[in-house]
Amino acid sequence: MEFLLGNPFSTPVGHCIERATDGSLQNEDWTLNMEICDIINETEDGPKDAIRAMKKRLNGNRNYREVMLALTVLETCVKNCGHRFHALVTSRDFVDGVLVKIISPKNNPPRIVQDKVLALIQAWADAFRSSPDLTGVVQVYEELKRKGIEFPTSELETLSPIQTPQRTASAPEGDSTLLKYGNITSQPTSQTIPPAYTTPQVPNIHASGAINPTPEQICRLRSELDIVRGNTKVMSEMLTEMVPGQEDASDYELLQELNRTCRAMQQRMMELISCVSNESVTEELLHVNDDLNNIFLRYERYERFRTGRSSAQSVNNGVSQQLLPGRKVIFASLLIVSHCLILAPSSLNSVSSTLSSLSSGKPPPTQDDFDVFAQTRTGVLSTPERAKAAEVTPSLPSPPSGDPGTTQGTPNRKKPARQEDGLLAM
Repeated sequence: MEFLLGNPFSTPVGHCIERATDGSLQNEDWTLNMEICDIINETEDGPKDAIRAMKKRLNGNRNYREVMLALTVLETCVKNCGHRFHALVTSRDFVDGVLVKIISPKNNPPRIVQDKVLALIQAWADAFRSSPDLTGVVQVYEELKRKGIEFPTSELETLSPIQTPQRTASAPEGDSTLLKYGNITSQPTSQTIPPAYTTPQVPNIHASGAINPTPEQICRLRSELDIVRGNTKVMSEMLTEMVPGQEDASDYELLQELNRTCRAMQQRMMELISCVSNESVTEELLHVNDDLNNIFLRYERYERFRTGRSSAQSVNNGVSQQLLPGRKVIFASLLIVSHCLILAPSSLNSVSSTLSSLSSGKPPPTQDDFDVFAQTRTGVLSTPERAKAAEVTPSLPSPPSGDPGTTQGTPNRKKPARQEDGLLAM
């Protein structure tokens, strides 16, 4: 088949995947990972070529450093790409024919690889369950459950969402742009907007003056973080759909408003991260900060493409120069947020008020290989035993940190192994 179709790594996206999953890499190359997402979104053959390259990297590969890097790239693409890619990655052909084979008992992969694959399958099954054309992964997930495979459910609480929970709000009448991307509540007020984004915002955490929030304050803060996530999802959808230099004026104006609002929200988050002592809250704030840095990186790339195209048009007396390959408008059906709220400037004060309140708050059935595999996993997912399992595989390098926020400077945290954020349910 490869003889007929050519080397999967010879395509533009395949070449990037080959570089991004090279076992010699010390850390994930998040710039390259996001470039892979852009190629998938912007080209006609991007999704298909990316899946071919992923299959080549994962099938029969005993270099588990490369396997873990490939799984991280795959996870990143699912979070940042559209429906065309989702349809391929959630098919039985890929999930059962590639991912499940990785953890087959005869391959005897390290526990960390097993957990990563199972966590991805479970998260995708949960996220895509309501989409009829994306249920291949759901079927495989249910089959594995019936065979007794135990999934690492305890890890889901630390994972970021593939989809954002729906929010309800009223949008201004007659604004088709707002109806297109999600409802926005707008309350005009004088608010200083931070200067243009230059470098990722990395929190400076101080040990002194730490605040332990009350349960009520934590609940309120998480509600506000849901709004931040909603803004991030809307902005991600727009960056996926819009073509630099060819967007509607109203769309571009909304994108700029989203960018300014998200940057202002990040400034408030920096204040909270630096003083909150609750570990779970700090971890959640750091995850959201990583997501913001990731979307800002995509926005900066979008602006560079847009500026380059505008310059070319000016030099050629208004004649359109196709600096970027034309791309079809792509709607990621599972990433469309129909009722997301954009935090209005006046609502930014709520985060600051949360900070103020925190300052004064009080601490508060067929026997097969997988049947045997299931028995080995049952009841052995505790943290001490996972650590022990990791110790017996000394040849396996440390797992990748796996979240775009790692490149942005967030210290010492494992992040890409999170597709769902259990905190949203609180």
